[in-house]
Amino acid sequence: MPSKRIWVDYDDEADVLYISFRKPQQVNDSIMEEDIISHYHNKELVGLTILHAKSKG
Repeated sequence: MPSKRIWVDYDDEADVLYISFRKPQQVNDSIMEEDIISHYHNKELVGLTILHAKSKG
């Protein structure tokens, strides 16, 4: 894990799961692979956005 603490939020209406490894994230780069968006500050992973989260379970 990139951090000892994580913050998790879920938007039921949009079916999107947000995972943060740092608050604030201060994202300066994002990479999308399929339905997962990885958020970076420089080269450090600071968060993930998972689209269509219910179908991933």
